[in-house]
Amino acid sequence: MSSRTIFLGRLFGLYCLLAGISMIIRKQSIIETVTALVHNAPLMFFIGVVTLFGGLAMVLAHNVWSGSGLAIVVTLLGWTTLAKGLLFLFLPPASEANFFLGTLHYEKLFYFYLSISLLTGIYLTWAGFASRARS
Repeated sequence: MSSRTIFLGRLFGLYCLLAGISMIIRKQSIIETVTALVHNAPLMFFIGVVTLFGGLAMVLAHNVWSGSGLAIVVTLLGWTTLAKGLLFLFLPPASEANFFLGTLHYEKLFYFYLSISLLTGIYLTWAGFASRARS
C-alpha cells in the first residue's frame, strides 16, 4: 500500500475521531453553530471555497479505486469533500439552510451523522496504523 494512502488514512481517521469526540462533548454548541453557519451566506461561501480546495487536493492526490479498502475509503472521502464544497458554493443561501436543517434534519439526526464520523474515523485510524507502506 502506498505511503500516501496510509498517511491520508491516519490523518483523516484521527481528524474524524477527534471531531466526533468534540461533537459528543459539545452537542448543543455544535447544533447552534451549524444553524447559525448555514444562515450566514458569506461564511458559507468561504467554507465552500476552502472545502472545494481540500476536496480537489484529495481527489488529485489520491484517486485510487482499487486495492485496499483503506485506499477506496480515502478516495470516497475526497470525492465526498469535493461534492460538499460544490454544494456550498453553488446552492443558493436559502436552499443551503433548508437542505442541511430541513431535508437532512441535522438536529434530529445529530447522533446518526456523528456515528458516521466516528465509524469512519475508527476504520481509517485502525487501517492506517495497521498498514505498512510498500518499498
